[in-house]
Amino acid sequence: MFQRLCVGIFIASFLLQPAGPARGEIREIRILYVNDLHGFAEPYQPLGSNEMLGGVVFLAAAVDRLRREKPTLVLAAGDMIQGNDWANFFEGESVIALMNLMRFDAMVVGNHEFDFGQEVLKKRVSEALFPVLGANVKGLEILKPYATKDVGGIRVGVIGVVTEDTPVSTAPKNVTALRFLPPGSTTEKYVDELRGKVDLLVVLSHIGFPMDRQLVESVKGIDLIVGGHSHTRVAKPVKVADTLIVQAWEHGKVLGVLDLALENGKVVKWEGYLREIKPKPGEGDPEIESLVKRYGQEIDSIMGVDVGESDVDLDGENVRKRETNLGDFVADVLREVSGAEAAIINGGGIRTSIRKGRIRVKDIYSVLPFDNYIVSIRLTGKQIREALEHGLSGIDEEAGRFPQISGMKIIYDPVAPKGSRIRELLIEGRPVDPEREYRVATNDFMAAGGDGYKAFGEAIRSSKDFEIVGGMMKGERVIYSDSGRWIRDVVTDTIRRKGRIAPKVEGRIVEVRGR
Repeated sequence: MFQRLCVGIFIASFLLQPAGPARGEIREIRILYVNDLHGFAEPYQPLGSNEMLGGVVFLAAAVDRLRREKPTLVLAAGDMIQGNDWANFFEGESVIALMNLMRFDAMVVGNHEFDFGQEVLKKRVSEALFPVLGANVKGLEILKPYATKDVGGIRVGVIGVVTEDTPVSTAPKNVTALRFLPPGSTTEKYVDELRGKVDLLVVLSHIGFPMDRQLVESVKGIDLIVGGHSHTRVAKPVKVADTLIVQAWEHGKVLGVLDLALENGKVVKWEGYLREIKPKPGEGDPEIESLVKRYGQEIDSIMGVDVGESDVDLDGENVRKRETNLGDFVADVLREVSGAEAAIINGGGIRTSIRKGRIRVKDIYSVLPFDNYIVSIRLTGKQIREALEHGLSGIDEEAGRFPQISGMKIIYDPVAPKGSRIRELLIEGRPVDPEREYRVATNDFMAAGGDGYKAFGEAIRSSKDFEIVGGMMKGERVIYSDSGRWIRDVVTDTIRRKGRIAPKVEGRIVEVRGR
């Protein structure tokens, strides 16, 4: 009760506004921002890099130093509480505790904030000592459409919007009874409401950098968009019309810094950059370090166990744009375990890489953080082709629906019109027959139509006897469904049984241009 009272007082004080600056006076404000942290608390070495990056101990220290220099607002643009083991093991509780200690001023929900379900999300929001925003989410009243705050005499309004595609980028059960309104019309509504009441109008957005640009074209009066969702590294602020757009890559590997000077409610000067976050002895925040260790020790007692070894780097960095050896390996596991002829998984379901060497349980859980299980269904060749065309349609924006496959081969043209990119499609070395039914393994998220794979969802629901019993899909088209084992556990058991792995890219997805 005491915590709830404190939160209420904090948020109420956040909304109170003192008088604005005197006319003609120039005032400065600093915006610090992160996005798509995905619970990556500890530094790590990204695939292809020779150095360690990130680490919230060092991120927090940088925030603290920069905050002391001038009036500052600290913002998070979504997908903070889910992804890495450090977050998932505690359903995001650890991340909210971190953000409270770092004194964030506001956050917008990302699509992955819904991955633990609505009840867990409500609990996380109630624990936050800052407003959690979601103006275009209807049916979850704990989310606020906007927040306002006085920062060094500058009245700032922050509107939060999340991608309209959230219902297809999390499990359907997580968003039951919720509606996700178009970000454009929603933002316009609150811009109109706030414009005369604030000096600086910020949209905290989790819709992706390309959509942020479109938002500027449709909604006037936005001073700044702090974005997320597309994991875009915007090295310098991009100005579109009268609006600045920024985004800070992913996983806390950089901290976004934007300095603004305002006169009479107008931005008259700005300078921004991304500050790299790297582990440096003696430069971390000791209070944050204690928090990270406390949660980390609980995880390591279970998750630090070795299960096998890889002779090669396992590539989870490029799963949204091409075949990778890690994508092949996971897809192979689904196909082999279910006895299917082919397997299709969404690249976005693979969240990180594993470097050559020992493989621990925690490494696999970081790669496959979602609570998904294996489903094998009967699909016609026509439905498989439609599904794969959908998966290949998002390659330009590196969308998570890009397919990783097993038991099949695709030759496609990435510059051909969407829906007509596949030049050749083989299953078990033979051209796919549009009328024949094939056994295809996938995950329950895609089987339900997730990531926009309507062909899967429609095929399953066309079964007269389709039902979900005890969380397990059943029906005449469902030939394998094991809701008792998460895919990450199946993969863990497979690596443990093999002991040593060395998957290679095999030419399952071949790109040809203009043929």
